Amino acid sequence: MSSATPHRLPLAGVLRLGRPSDIWFKPALSVVAAVAPPNLILLALGHLDLAMYTMAGSLCALYGHNRPYAARARVLAWVVLGMVGGLAVSLLAASLTSDAVVLVTVGAVMAAAQKTVCDATRLGPPANVVLTFISSASLFAPQTLGQVPGHVGLALTAGAWAWLVGMAPGLLRPHGPERRATARALNAAAAYAATRGTGDGHAKARAASAAAIHAAWQSLLAPGARPDRARRALEQLLVRAEVALAAPADCDPARLRAWARELRGTGRIPRVANPRAAVGELLGVDLDLELARPTSPLRHRLAPLAPIAVRTAIGCALAGYASLALGVGRPYWALVTAASLYQANVTLTWSRGVQRVVGNLLGVLAFAALAPLAHLHPAALVLCCLALNFGAEALIGRNYWLGSVCVTPMALLVTEFARTQDPGRLMTERALDTLVGALAGFAAAVAVTNRRAGDRLEQALTTAERARENTARLLAEPHPAPAVLESARRALAAALADLRATADAAAGEWWQRALPEERVVLAEQAGHRTLAATVRRQGFVPGQDEDQTWGRGQDPDRATEDIRP
Repeated sequence: MSSATPHRLPLAGVLRLGRPSDIWFKPALSVVAAVAPPNLILLALGHLDLAMYTMAGSLCALYGHNRPYAARARVLAWVVLGMVGGLAVSLLAASLTSDAVVLVTVGAVMAAAQKTVCDATRLGPPANVVLTFISSASLFAPQTLGQVPGHVGLALTAGAWAWLVGMAPGLLRPHGPERRATARALNAAAAYAATRGTGDGHAKARAASAAAIHAAWQSLLAPGARPDRARRALEQLLVRAEVALAAPADCDPARLRAWARELRGTGRIPRVANPRAAVGELLGVDLDLELARPTSPLRHRLAPLAPIAVRTAIGCALAGYASLALGVGRPYWALVTAASLYQANVTLTWSRGVQRVVGNLLGVLAFAALAPLAHLHPAALVLCCLALNFGAEALIGRNYWLGSVCVTPMALLVTEFARTQDPGRLMTERALDTLVGALAGFAAAVAVTNRRAGDRLEQALTTAERARENTARLLAEPHPAPAVLESARRALAAALADLRATADAAAGEWWQRALPEERVVLAEQAGHRTLAATVRRQGFVPGQDEDQTWGRGQDPDRATEDIRP
């Protein structure tokens, strides 16, 4: 790729709808359950103007739905603290100054910090956008210093309730996230097995399968995980997915998909026989291996994100200043629009910008239709916001713009919790701020180059090549220790997944030196060959005499054991 030639700005497919998330209803129901009680209580008390502060805590229920419950408890707690901390800083700034330029500057710096921390910790959707929306809006809320503790207390109380809402499903389905992650890995492995390892799209399917399997192992071996029968059964299924990755021509995609279907709901977990006795031994040490593996310090994960942080700070500041120059009374709308654009590279940022503009403009029209209904009574206003909360989370997984059609009218209605406002003016200002924020945000993304993307790719290549060499060295030994070989295999799988993600991110970045694309392809091919050899050496690939437990003739009704969540 030439460093002097920018990529084309894609339009085809940017607005195409995808399949809904397999758990779309979980964040949708959770946010309603978290938002409704505080809002209804405030409505009954005649203090709906305080709903902005309780919503700050309630929206924390959107996070962590893909994480195992032990890990989710910690993540949600940190999200609540981060949300309330950002709110406190914003309210403190609002109480100390009314200078809009200063407030926009504070908001831009906070947005950059929130983006960086969310990316470094891989928080997952909705990532920094909700945090930035709350903190930026709070900067322009009329505030006195004496009111800050009470408003922060309301947010903290609602955040505690959101934590309970997020953890409640674990009482009925404690292994739900792990089951879903394993099902995704099985389905991805089935898609690769269907290519027989040589068909059309096999390289893409192989990379997707490797990433899904790696994510599933991370879910099963997350900190706080405790070994039990259900987890062991899921680990055995993941081994079968790894077998399909290593020997796609020897596996039956229909059987993999059947196991994935059986993992849905609360039914039995499919039981599969171990192809070799060594598998059971390896599964017994998986957790110890994973927990003993060192993790990179947070500062090392933050450093490569410096260009993205600078983009976010500059883009948000420019958007806010431009909004102020145009006389818009709510510059935080432009600021949040800019903050929502920034993805892994410039190309993805452009796509998100198109989706944001289309969704917001359609959302403004939706607000025009809903405003008369919401103005009938404060209860109608609350119910409309709840319905839009649900709709946003139900639809955003299909495409970002579709979810924005619900998010935009909800944000406009929230401004009316304190008092009814002129719908025409709200709509005009929101549309203008959307365009200003998108233009300023994308301009900053183009202007601030990210040459570290190439450096990160080089590092990921080096890591993958060294992991492959280490695994190959162990394979050359007559009798490598099973636990050591398993640890090397897991490290190689993780390195290959990271290499593919880093290469995809770097490929969409502008204004950088040529990327070693051929070296990436060769490293991936060699790495996956070594992974396949390792799986075979470990005895995971069954022989012909074991086809009845693994192959095409197995009775699905006899392949399950009563291992309930």
